[in-house]
Amino acid sequence: MKTAFFSLLLASASAFAPSSTSSQRAASVSLNAEEMSKSIPFLVRPEKLDGSMPGDMGFDPMRLSDIQADLKYARWAELKHGRMCMVAVVGSLVQQAGIHFPGDAYTNKDIFGAPSTVGWGVNVQVFLGIAFAELAAFNLHYGEGEPGDLGLDGGQLKGMTPEKKFWRQESEIVHCRLAMIAFSGLMVQTLLYGPVV
Repeated sequence: MKTAFFSLLLASASAFAPSSTSSQRAASVSLNAEEMSKSIPFLVRPEKLDGSMPGDMGFDPMRLSDIQADLKYARWAELKHGRMCMVAVVGSLVQQAGIHFPGDAYTNKDIFGAPSTVGWGVNVQVFLGIAFAELAAFNLHYGEGEPGDLGLDGGQLKGMTPEKKFWRQESEIVHCRLAMIAFSGLMVQTLLYGPVV
């Protein structure tokens, strides 16, 4: 029994013994040829995530950027969903706090039950508003312009240096990502525990 235990101990210790120098050198050369991600330092940075887009830290553990033909479309989608989540989080908190339009149909504080109490007409208006916004910006996703630029900045970005503009765009994408996480957390918490306000 003791010899079996000792042989198992010796075998497991050999797993930590250094391997041959040639295989270490080959692995070292292959790792040095590829840059590591800023966000997850032990993963290799995907080729398309070169840091040229605002908010790009090389975070793509599932390597989805490898199957994307153009990352501008993915950035448009990320910005659009992030902006919607910013509005949705604020709207949900305002509704749960009891601030609403006048009328009995709008007094429901339950964010999941409210669409059924406002009636069919209001839901159609919301759907048509979303459809109009989607159709108005549909061709912008595939153009040569800057992702997320709807031309609604009021001229504030025109006088900025490229570094300051990049910093503003990076701030927006960070806030969009935070809003998407906050929206997911708000929905889960509301489903599990009820209103958060």
